[in-house]
Amino acid sequence: MAGKGKILVVDDELSIVEVLRGILRRQGYRVKTAGSGEEALELLRNEPFDLMISDIRMGALDGLALLDAARREQSHLAVIIMTAYAAVETAVEAMRMGAFDYVCKPFKVDELLVTVERAISYESAIAENESLKETLACPAEVHFGTLVGDHPAMQAVYRLIRKIAQTDSTVLILGESGTGKELVARAIHGSSRRQNRPFVAINCAAMPDSLLESELFGHVRGAFTGATRDKEGLFATADGGTLFLDEVGSIPVAMQLTLLRVLQEQEIRPVGGTRTVPVNVRIVAATNEDLEDLIRQGRFREDLFYRLSVIPLELPTLRERPSDVPLLANHFLARRQAGREAPLSLSDEAMAVLQRYDWPGNVRELENAIDRAAALCEGGVITPEALPAKLQALPATAGTATSSAPAGAAPAAEAMPIGVGTTLKAFLRDKERAYIRQVLDQHQGDKEATARALGISLATLYRKYGDDYPAAAGNR
Repeated sequence: MAGKGKILVVDDELSIVEVLRGILRRQGYRVKTAGSGEEALELLRNEPFDLMISDIRMGALDGLALLDAARREQSHLAVIIMTAYAAVETAVEAMRMGAFDYVCKPFKVDELLVTVERAISYESAIAENESLKETLACPAEVHFGTLVGDHPAMQAVYRLIRKIAQTDSTVLILGESGTGKELVARAIHGSSRRQNRPFVAINCAAMPDSLLESELFGHVRGAFTGATRDKEGLFATADGGTLFLDEVGSIPVAMQLTLLRVLQEQEIRPVGGTRTVPVNVRIVAATNEDLEDLIRQGRFREDLFYRLSVIPLELPTLRERPSDVPLLANHFLARRQAGREAPLSLSDEAMAVLQRYDWPGNVRELENAIDRAAALCEGGVITPEALPAKLQALPATAGTATSSAPAGAAPAAEAMPIGVGTTLKAFLRDKERAYIRQVLDQHQGDKEATARALGISLATLYRKYGDDYPAAAGNR
């Protein structure tokens, strides 16, 4: 169960820590404890909290110093200071530094609980207010606060995000590197009822196999050499929220069964531990690999694939939505304006070059190109000379597929002649989508019938075509 809120209790008196832990847990709060300011600061650096209750008299890092450091780590964290010294100057100093309130030892339980409830409500209201201000400040073409683009292919993605956000189903995001898979995962989380709980991301390919299991599920002291204390894994950190598993195809086969059991049972067992711990986590996974091909190679479990791909969502490449290139370029350029006297802009010639390029690195490559151009630009207007050399070398007649075709339809063959900026992979994908569209038309949009006719699974159909074809009346 997610609980009413997550509280960090800090005191060098073990008896006080244990009393507070028991009181707060009985009220439904999740509680972490620390016996020193230094231990508390380490916890604050690694996981979010709704409230910190800290003694004011501790060791080298006392309550006031910890308050100052905690506010730097988590700016909206509500803090209640405990003191056995009811000196007005101490309370005033704590409040001046940003403490929500203070309580005097020995405290009355009822008064403490009222203060805790007020503090958590305050913290939640501040976070919601900041989120609302960010949303209202976003330009019209920025969707979910982070996603940019108005091409029909992206509009289909936005519609699917809105649907997905209303469920707790596991999501598998597919797409080439640089298409924004983590941004989409954050959009799903931010639009869901879990939005006020943690969003935790891990790149599974970046972790050594020997450490990945401990990172995900945690470990107990003595589980292996170097495990000098218990460590909470990312599943526990994300409790009540969303865990984003990027590059999920790189998880070792031996660990895939463990992950499958966690998804089925909603409980984890830390490495070296003997007891299981319940968790309430929504999983969003992502990959740029063909997991079905990995299944055929024996490198990915089929049962885990079906558990992860309850709702598949494939992101379009940037070359498939060329009309979004100007929007994205100007969006990235606007973020580079800070500290400049003159506003930055792209010349018509530079914009034409950006629109001719194929963007194999997708949105990430475009952002890097704009960063480079902004750094090298002399004056306020970016010319082609400031763009990467490979863009400057493009033939003046080069172009990408036109965007005038209906959403989901493949561009006409005449728009994709060999040697005009379209890769073989992109050409074959467009041809494949066009054929799938024809079969969908023949079956009046019935996706299940279409999948059977094509000899593929329904999940594969969604991965290859998406959800932008109107559903047939009998296909729910």
